[in-house]
Amino acid sequence: MNWSALIVFTVFFIFVTVLGFYAARWRRGDLSLLDEWGLGGRRFGTLITWFLLGGDLYTAYTFIAVPALMYGSGAMGFYAVPYTILIYPFIFVVMPRLWSVSKKHGYVTASDFVRGRFNSSSMALAVAITGILATMPYIALQLVGMQAVISAMGFGHSGLSGELPLIIAFVILAIYTYSSGLRAPASIAIVKDLMIYITIIVAMIVIPIKLGGFSHMFDAAKAALATKNPPGSLILGSNSFFAYGSLALGSALALFLYPHSLTGVLSSSQRNTIRKNAAILPAYSLVLGFITLLGAMALAAGIKVQNGNDAIPELFLKMLPDWFSGFAFAAIAIGALVPAAIMSIASANLFSRNIYKEYINPQCTPEQESKIAKLISLIVKVGALVFILFFPKTYAINLQLLGGIWILQTFPAIIVGLYTNWFNKWALVIGWFVGMATGTWMAFSQHMASTYPLHLFGAIIPGYAAIYAVILNFIVTVVLTFIFRALGLANGKDQTTESDYRTAS
Repeated sequence: MNWSALIVFTVFFIFVTVLGFYAARWRRGDLSLLDEWGLGGRRFGTLITWFLLGGDLYTAYTFIAVPALMYGSGAMGFYAVPYTILIYPFIFVVMPRLWSVSKKHGYVTASDFVRGRFNSSSMALAVAITGILATMPYIALQLVGMQAVISAMGFGHSGLSGELPLIIAFVILAIYTYSSGLRAPASIAIVKDLMIYITIIVAMIVIPIKLGGFSHMFDAAKAALATKNPPGSLILGSNSFFAYGSLALGSALALFLYPHSLTGVLSSSQRNTIRKNAAILPAYSLVLGFITLLGAMALAAGIKVQNGNDAIPELFLKMLPDWFSGFAFAAIAIGALVPAAIMSIASANLFSRNIYKEYINPQCTPEQESKIAKLISLIVKVGALVFILFFPKTYAINLQLLGGIWILQTFPAIIVGLYTNWFNKWALVIGWFVGMATGTWMAFSQHMASTYPLHLFGAIIPGYAAIYAVILNFIVTVVLTFIFRALGLANGKDQTTESDYRTAS
């Protein structure tokens, strides 16, 4: 047991726990209403939204898995850096429209918007199910990141010693999320991001110095990658260009379709808050580039682990003082709690608003709707915890790869729907189904790998299965829209008007 690291870790974990319970009093609102519990009353300004979206997107699994990919295969691990750069112009242009129309009509979820835009309860249900399905393994993977740092401090990967700290941490998370709603992760995100920035700054200075400088570090990492099976490289091979680019593009398009990302957007107080955040969020991309470099540092430091997720915790223990490793581990663990809380809240919002209220109890009161959301947020967390404790972690990792494929199939209804309702609602449903089925088949046919070797005109083009599936989704949706319109099948009344997408408040 590394007691120095454990003591520092425990102190900071207790601090954020107290902060999470106190958050119920912060910007006090009626937490018996879904708008207040699930969206923080839509009152978060530029600074809080920046930390909240950062907490959404830069998670414990990002801190562990992105450098682990670099550690295992080399240059391909950097695909996460350009995709986070691509996403911010997209946010600047698109997301203010969603915020405006949602504010105007009281939409809490993307499914609410789809229901109003296309008058389609079926497509709204499809978006809700997809969102919950794609989010669940994401929550489980936050536990993978937390478990990696708990194990590094001496608790082990399995057995009561390894599982009890994880259970305690998630029970605490479940309680303060239930009591404080979105205010809890919003307040904790500030602490988490500051700790991550401090950790990265120290690591970028101290570790390269101990490794003999960046030049020596890259030379040693290059040599270590060459010994991998299959060999890795710091330079991307020409046969990987399209796979790399499609992974970056597909991940960028999918990122703000996830329910937790949209929850962060809709909780903003003003339309311009989103645009300001799109301008300053690239600071996180700089940090992500440094995080990715940790994988090269682990290679250069001679870290040998069976599971790549253990590489960065072992790197910190080897190259940094024990007490600072405890600080870094606390940053990573808190980086698991924040997104896990937001993800569970977003999933609960979808279930309560678009499944429970729509199909189970249409006459439910706002208080009942909020109560169901709180209960579902607990169930989602328990489900993720059970999954991690009793199933091989590779299942969660593989399912997460499917998450991006699945969530991108809602792009035509949500993103294109923000600009036009030309698509026929039944064409959208069928296109979604075809995209989901095709993308899932591609992933399973490649043993859950995220890239699929497409055979086209005698050439083999390996690319992200999500891109191939959504292209097919679009083709089916467009063709069927023409057919259904020719048959006289039109959408119902659109609840929105063009001015709704431009309102400032």
